[in-house]
Amino acid sequence: MNEDKKILTIQDISCYGQCSITVALPIISAFGIETAVLPSAVLSTHTSGFSEYTVRDLTEDLPNIRKHWEKEGIYFDAIYTGFIGSIEQLDYIKDIIDSRLKPDGLVFVDPAMADQGEFYNGFDQEFADKMGELCKLGDYILPNTTEACYILHKEWKEDFSKDEMLDMAEELSKFTKRHVILKGYENNNQMGMIVLDKEKSSVDIVYNDKIDYITHGSGDVFASTFVGSTISGKSPSTATKIAGELTKKAIEKTISDPTHTYGVKFEQVIPEIYELLKSI
Repeated sequence: MNEDKKILTIQDISCYGQCSITVALPIISAFGIETAVLPSAVLSTHTSGFSEYTVRDLTEDLPNIRKHWEKEGIYFDAIYTGFIGSIEQLDYIKDIIDSRLKPDGLVFVDPAMADQGEFYNGFDQEFADKMGELCKLGDYILPNTTEACYILHKEWKEDFSKDEMLDMAEELSKFTKRHVILKGYENNNQMGMIVLDKEKSSVDIVYNDKIDYITHGSGDVFASTFVGSTISGKSPSTATKIAGELTKKAIEKTISDPTHTYGVKFEQVIPEIYELLKSI
């Protein structure tokens, strides 16, 4: 589907738990996109629902990896960042974007640091402020409402009105070059994503059927599918719709297994990517 496209994803490897790179690599590859990885850390499991997990911080490795790629003349058509291992890594990632992204390349920033009104383990407001600086390099940023509130120094609540979501997306436009994809608008039995195009001064709301089930890794499925769809030539609104549909299908597969509480069964819906690309 995509010839000669190379994307780099920068996020952690959770050896067990279906998230981050172990989600991004297979999903983006399924779009026919060559996917390189740069691990920010290696964890024995992800940080939600597990205790005493091991963490190997790879911060010191990032500059030498960049230097090697510079020596080899390796460049990327897009760079997609997710869960970052430490605040120090954010400056290194900026250097990688500056030096390894092709002149017409795209940057996708999923500021994966918080959900349901709370930071993930190890993150704080200082990290959120630094993440906001990284977002400004992004052509696309994909925060949920909690991450958006921390970036904007706003108080989070469970339900935001349509007008509040639109206002938040407008405020977030200061933290992106082109597009905001704001997740988390609930309207009756639908989940809405605000899609703001800064260049065209336009806003769209994309809806998918809502599923009342929270599972780790669903945000990674959404972001990775959005990236793959965008690189495949889909508009931001269409890519958002495809990402929402695939995420919904993955959650539906997960709900059917009550013992599967640590992640989302995205593997079972990867074959549906091609049909979604054709039908949406």
